[in-house]
Amino acid sequence: MTTLLPALTSEARSVAHRDAARPPGGTCRCGGDAVLAERDDAQVVRHGDVVAKAHAPGTGQRALTVRLGVAARLPGLLLPPLREAPAPLHGRLVTFWPHGTPVDRDDPDAAPWEAAATLLAGLHATDPAALPQPLPEMRGPAKAARAMARLRAAGPHPAVPPVLRAWAALPPWARGEAPAPAGRRGLCHGDLHLGQLVRTEGRGWRLIDVDDLGTGDPAWDLARPAAWYACGLLSPEEWTRFLDTYRRAGGRALPADGADPWPVLDTPARALTAQTAALAVVKAVAAGRPLDEIEQALVDACDRMAGVAAVPVELAPEVTK
Repeated sequence: MTTLLPALTSEARSVAHRDAARPPGGTCRCGGDAVLAERDDAQVVRHGDVVAKAHAPGTGQRALTVRLGVAARLPGLLLPPLREAPAPLHGRLVTFWPHGTPVDRDDPDAAPWEAAATLLAGLHATDPAALPQPLPEMRGPAKAARAMARLRAAGPHPAVPPVLRAWAALPPWARGEAPAPAGRRGLCHGDLHLGQLVRTEGRGWRLIDVDDLGTGDPAWDLARPAAWYACGLLSPEEWTRFLDTYRRAGGRALPADGADPWPVLDTPARALTAQTAALAVVKAVAAGRPLDEIEQALVDACDRMAGVAAVPVELAPEVTK
């Protein structure tokens, strides 16, 4: 990683300066470099208006290229890449993006729930057949399964059993072991949260991060806010704003007649609760600290879920095809 970051920064500089007119003397006026993320699964750097991302080791080139092509063809919904083909760098695949302003974490009252809901509704209404092929599977359930694997490897902790019980109670498709149910498939983001939105000059809010984009159950994209609401981490007002906007925008993951959304959202919300709780426990174990209040609330929710049967998918209203 120590070798990758300087090389990634150099690539970002190269792309930023490729078409830019240099001032006299060749001095760069881009404002310097910044490391935006440095994790095992992704490194992200910025130079000027260009963001370069090194994707996780083992990322498939074909699937990532298709996902970049989808983003390029849906610029009203997804932030379009600066290049439609990933570049190899130190054994990783790198993509380049315009810089955008993220959601302000210090101003929760300004959270763009309506924008997120509108963008998701547009994404879910997109005909997958009109996009670059072959579209990969949405990776949300597979990502949740990886979180469970990390939890099992983290070692003993009192919070591990209730999270694993909640996970075991889910149907196979929600654990990444089978495709989404027939009739409940569409284009999905796969990892929706407020950190996946940025505002760019002249574009407004756009969804970012196409690593998990693909076909699957669109309800998965609503599952994280649904889980937060069910766990008491998202206010009823914010949840209602998000849900109502999604329905008004024609979102296809939910019944259009205003019926109870929970038969559709129940299973994905349980899966996201278990995933988020698992990662919280993994971080707490690694840091050698107790769970904080929010993390404990997630584990408590898993404990409750393990004793209550999920809504059978056969009873859930079918989304609009």
